[in-house]
Amino acid sequence: MRIRLLTYLLIGMYSFGLAQTKDSLATKYLEDQIYVGITYNVLNKRPAGISPNGFSNGIFIGYIKDLPLNEERNFGIGIGLGYGRNTYFQNLKISEVNNSTVFEPVEGTFTRNKFSLHSIEFPFEIRWRTSTPSKYKFWRVYSGIKFGYVFGSNAKLKQERTISVINIAEVNKFQYGLTLSLGYGTWNVSAYYGLNEIFSDAFIEESNTPIVARELRVGLIFYIW
Repeated sequence: MRIRLLTYLLIGMYSFGLAQTKDSLATKYLEDQIYVGITYNVLNKRPAGISPNGFSNGIFIGYIKDLPLNEERNFGIGIGLGYGRNTYFQNLKISEVNNSTVFEPVEGTFTRNKFSLHSIEFPFEIRWRTSTPSKYKFWRVYSGIKFGYVFGSNAKLKQERTISVINIAEVNKFQYGLTLSLGYGTWNVSAYYGLNEIFSDAFIEESNTPIVARELRVGLIFYIW
């Protein structure tokens, strides 16, 4: 009889402890730490005579540490690390002549013309959401700033012959801009507005017009975990 009572007591204590552990974990939940997104890209403030020619696009993926600041864990900040690739299709020809980069509009017809930037990204966000430990679909509004380090760039023009440039010297290595993500559940809109120019000390060859183009990206972001 005593052994049976002791067994029941141990089982009860174990069950209580397990419940407490689950409750403890539930009150310390985190949200939206792995993300992936796609964007439609626009060159703002591009020089006269330069226009889009194709679907400029971007992809980005990364991890952002969720750091709640209140007891409900629905308000906080996020600090992350990721990768982004952004490609722009337009009629800006980028070539190299005598070890110098030349920027000029493409003359004549061409099959394809683009330049791409590959970046390591460092997002910082202020985060608000309507989540709970057991609610997996909720409203979210995340805004902040994203810093990027461009570690690779290239340009390619396909005309009668292909012209390629790797590691464009005039590309600003450090990029930064404002970010916004908002939505409900799986589908969320994302936006990025660049606060500095893509190129530094870059000019259209014939007119000597400075290229002060900035990035605007609008698309979708998906949070995996």
